[in-house]
Amino acid sequence: MNVAAALDARLNAGPDRIALHAEGRTLTRGQLRDAIVLASARLRGTWDVRHGDRVAYLGANRFEELVLLFALARIGAVFVPLNTRLAVPELAAIVAHAQLHALVTDAEHRETGSAALTLASSRSPSAEESAATQPRVHAIEALLADDDSSSVDADDAEAVGIDAPLLLAYTSGTTGAPKGALHTHRGMLANVRASIAAHEMSEHDRVLTVLPLFHVGGLCIQTLPALLAGAQVILHPRFDAGAWLAAIASMRPTLTLMVPATLRAAIAHPAWPTTDLSCLRVIMAGSSTIPRSLIDAVHARDVPLGQIYGATETGPVTVALKAGDARGKPGFAGWPCFEQSVRVVDAAGIDREVDVAVGAVGEILVRAPNVMKGYWRESAAESFRDGWFATGDLARRDNEGCIEVVGRARDLIISGGENIYPAELEDVLLAMGGIAEAAVIGVPDERWGEVPAAFVVRASDADAFAFDDAEDAAAIAAAFDGKLARFKHPRRIVFIDRLPRNAMGKVQAHLLRKRLID
Repeated sequence: MNVAAALDARLNAGPDRIALHAEGRTLTRGQLRDAIVLASARLRGTWDVRHGDRVAYLGANRFEELVLLFALARIGAVFVPLNTRLAVPELAAIVAHAQLHALVTDAEHRETGSAALTLASSRSPSAEESAATQPRVHAIEALLADDDSSSVDADDAEAVGIDAPLLLAYTSGTTGAPKGALHTHRGMLANVRASIAAHEMSEHDRVLTVLPLFHVGGLCIQTLPALLAGAQVILHPRFDAGAWLAAIASMRPTLTLMVPATLRAAIAHPAWPTTDLSCLRVIMAGSSTIPRSLIDAVHARDVPLGQIYGATETGPVTVALKAGDARGKPGFAGWPCFEQSVRVVDAAGIDREVDVAVGAVGEILVRAPNVMKGYWRESAAESFRDGWFATGDLARRDNEGCIEVVGRARDLIISGGENIYPAELEDVLLAMGGIAEAAVIGVPDERWGEVPAAFVVRASDADAFAFDDAEDAAAIAAAFDGKLARFKHPRRIVFIDRLPRNAMGKVQAHLLRKRLID
C-alpha cells in the first residue's frame, strides 16, 4: 500500500469525521478525499504533471499544500517543499537542481517564485535548454478548480509503486549548500509508523501544527502521521506565539511540535502563565538541543516536554523521548523509535565496529526503513557506512540506553586535545539573567588549535547588563567560574542583535564562523 492508498483507507473510514482545520475552514475526511481526487485531476489535466515529475510549493502552510502532496502521491509525482525564508538566489539554485516540472505558489510568494525561476533560467547553459526546462508556474488557489474532474479515476491511488519517490526535501543547510533527500512511499509510511508509536497517537488526538511544512519536521513528525492515523490536524499558516496559545485555549489540541525558538517565544508571551494547557498530553520538541531552562518552564506548567530526534535524511523520526519518560530524562533525546536501529560509535573513525562505552561520546549511526533513498543528483556514498547512515551528530548513552545528543560532529571544538561541546557552554549562558539567545562555535587559535567563541543576544529588558560590551563580556566570562573547566571558557564574547537561524530554528554556525574568520 502506498501513501495515497493508505490515506484513502483512512479517509473512507468514517467520512463524516473531522480531518483538518485550517484558516477558518473545517474539512471532513470525505471532503479531504474529494479535494485530493479533484486536485489529482487538475495535476494530470491542465497542469500536465506526469509520473516522476517534480512539483514544488513555495508559500505559507495551507490545507491545499497537503492536498497537493497527496494528489501528487496518487499520480506518482514528487513533492518538493521550498523554504519561504530563502533568498531568491538560494531558491534559484534549488529550482535548477531539482529540475522542476512546475512551481506552485501562494499569492504572497508569487513574485519571489517568479524571480527564482527567472534567475535559474538565466544560469542554464543555453537559451534552448532554458526554454525546454522552464517550470510552469501555478497558483495554489487554483488547485481545486473543478473543470478537470473527468480526467482522473477515483480508484487510481493504488497504481503507484511503494518504492516510487514522493518527497524531495532539501536539507536545512546549517553548514553550507542544501542537498535534496529523496524519500519513497515506503520510507514515508515507515516514518508514519515510527511517529505514531513515538507519540502513542490515535484517531482521538488533535494535532496543532505551527511549524513550516516545507521542513520534514513540520510535515512528517506529526502532521502526516496524524492524518494517516485518523487524528485531526489544526494547521496554522505560520508560527505566532499568541495564536498558538489561543488555539490551545479554544481548539484544545492534545499534541503539538515546537523548536527551541518557538518554545522560547511562547514562554515569554504574556498569555503563557494563564493559558490552560491541560489538554496537551505532551509538547514534543526537536531540531536542536533543548535548553534546560525551557524544559523546566514547560514542566512547571505540568505538561511533559518530550523530544524527537532525527534528520532530513532519516525521515526524520528516529529517536524519541515519550511523554511518560519526559520528566525522568529531561534533556535526553530518548530511545530508538519503532523499526529504528541506532548505534553510537567512535566519532574519530578509529573503531566503528563497536559502539562506544556507556557515557562516552560518539557519532550516531542510523539504519531504518525511513532513511532516504539517496540524494537527488548527488552521491550519498560518503553518508553511508556499511548500510548505516552517518548523521554527523554526537551523542552519549546512559546505563539505560537513553540517548543524549550533545551536538554536531562538525561543531565539536577540540582545544589543546580536549573535546568541548558547545551545548555545555550555551547552557551556562542561557541560565544567566539577561541573555535571550546564545551560540558557541570554535575559532582557530595558534596555540590551542581551536578555542570557544560565544555569540550572545542580550534580552531587551536585561537588568543584569550595563549594555557596555566590555563590562558585559567580563560579567559573562565570570559566570563560567566554578561551572566548567577553565579550558572550556569562551575566549571571545561577541554581542549580536540576533542569531542567524534556518526555518527550524537551528543556528547557522557557518555564518557565525564566517563573521569572525573572514
